[in-house]
Amino acid sequence: MRLPTPSSSSMVARALARSTASQARSVATASVPSLHASRPVRAAAKPDSSPALASSSSAAGVPSALSASRLSQISRNTTLARSISSTASVSAPSASTPTASSSSSAYQSPLPSSALINVTTLPNRVRVATEATPGHFSAVGVYIDAGSRYERPWVAGESGSSHLLDRLAFKSTTNRSSQQMTSEIEALGGNVMCSSSRETIMYQSSVFNKDVPAVLSILADTILNPLLSPEELDMQREAAAYEIQEIWSKPEMILPELLHTTAYQGNTLGNPLLCPIESLEQMTADNLRNFMSTWYRPERIVVAGSGMPHEQLVELSEKLFGGLKPISDASRASSPASSLSSSPASSSSSRSSSLSSLFSRSSSSFSTSSSSSATPTATELADLVATPSQYTGGELYIPQSDLEFTHVYVAFEGLSIHDDDIYALATLQILLGGGGSFSAGGPGKGMYSRLYTNVLNQHHSVDYCAAFHHCYSDSGLFGISASVHPSFNSSIVHVIARELELCTSSIYQGSVTQTELNRAKNQLKSSLVMALESRLVEVEDLGRQIQAHGKKVSVEEMCEKIDQVDLKTLNRVATRVLRPQKMTVGTGQAPHGSGQATVVAQGNLEGLGDVRDLLARRGLGVSPKHTA
Repeated sequence: MRLPTPSSSSMVARALARSTASQARSVATASVPSLHASRPVRAAAKPDSSPALASSSSAAGVPSALSASRLSQISRNTTLARSISSTASVSAPSASTPTASSSSSAYQSPLPSSALINVTTLPNRVRVATEATPGHFSAVGVYIDAGSRYERPWVAGESGSSHLLDRLAFKSTTNRSSQQMTSEIEALGGNVMCSSSRETIMYQSSVFNKDVPAVLSILADTILNPLLSPEELDMQREAAAYEIQEIWSKPEMILPELLHTTAYQGNTLGNPLLCPIESLEQMTADNLRNFMSTWYRPERIVVAGSGMPHEQLVELSEKLFGGLKPISDASRASSPASSLSSSPASSSSSRSSSLSSLFSRSSSSFSTSSSSSATPTATELADLVATPSQYTGGELYIPQSDLEFTHVYVAFEGLSIHDDDIYALATLQILLGGGGSFSAGGPGKGMYSRLYTNVLNQHHSVDYCAAFHHCYSDSGLFGISASVHPSFNSSIVHVIARELELCTSSIYQGSVTQTELNRAKNQLKSSLVMALESRLVEVEDLGRQIQAHGKKVSVEEMCEKIDQVDLKTLNRVATRVLRPQKMTVGTGQAPHGSGQATVVAQGNLEGLGDVRDLLARRGLGVSPKHTA
């Protein structure tokens, strides 16, 4: 599962292509600078919002999904998003940017990357995409348009299904025992993984070219024929409970997740990415089979690969996934697990849990169904697919005096992966940058980003300060997170507010300069291009872009759009996100949600004050008092 991470380095490719950012499952979506949707990540035991540009997640990047970083990022890896949710390494940028007239030639090559892409739609509507880049290794993945946003908290045992399916991947199937599955995977000598986010569940691998048929057979088997035995389910329940406990003990991992449940209260992107404890106790194999039969449909599946002939992957996909029937052809009256394994599992009635819900705020408005195997009707399914996310904003304060630092997250509603301004917002996140008070430093490490120069280098009570960006199919989160000594509580909100204000206009002293903008654009482009050097990132970016947009946006086009961002555009987009009350209705840029800020804080909260009110008095976000 992928948890969104504090610093959204979701790759632009991913972002442009998920939560925040890769780990098996990331709680918070994720990532190279956040142009990707937050992607899934695997935490200690495992847990954001996209490989290249884009998923809290997460899910496609700038075309895919600008997500915050993957859980991999929680371990400080790469991202540029499911909530992706994947922080790509950045090379030292130059201070100059190609002019508009020269940018097109700057990214031209004898063979543009778009010429390497082939997409075929099988008769049952499974999409197969390949990128013909040569190499000794190939990467292949299966990307399913499913995730926690589609779970129904009011159905007993369904909330957290994505999390458990992530954990149960590559276990026993009707064709392979768990031992046989493990033995075959190890024999391949490659990398096989599953991760889930808010909008995507993906199974992918990188292997030697000759092993593509074998690994795709394994992926298809675990997707279509999982045994979901009671013994394996119990074992993964226990492991998930431990994982959840560990994540809750780490503010930097759990707060991005709580940020989502607070920002989207009671709907879609606010559904918990981690399985709630009470749902974990109620969940049965029937819950998981129903979820898979509902969402693992051919029209929601993309098979993507890089390094193999397109015809080979089409032939293999037809053989392995061609038997799936599109939802329009499938009878909803038939067994919910008709296209999956049909081994029986005992059902359990709804029961109250002695443990309080991890996310009771997001599920308290729902009554729990007495049936744990309820399958949505065709009408209910259509409603679930069509329901847009609703940004509510809000605040959540968690007093905990034993923490060394006070952790504060300030967020505003961001942009969807389909928005033309997503490149400017991804650039803004890179420009703000930030990180920890201790850094190895050196060229290309972001030491000249504004949060380093204006915050970390000036205020020694600040241990961590960074911008984050989680991007999804119809919304997003953008903001700044900080960890400070409690003695600095009364000042940190003013510091954050000032850094955000300076991005909205060029009239302020200390506002963004052209040199800073050029540096940020070069960093974003280098992160994007370097991230795509990875086979797994390349194939994930391809799969998630096809899933989100139906096509692959070339790296040349993304770089050109980044080059088009000027100071005027940057200020306008910053104002659009941070001061939505200034955007008039009818321009297409007015906020879809409440326009209020979202604030989550944990630790010694003395002196912190009313953060949202302070922000509103400085023109950042709509005042909660005006909407009361």
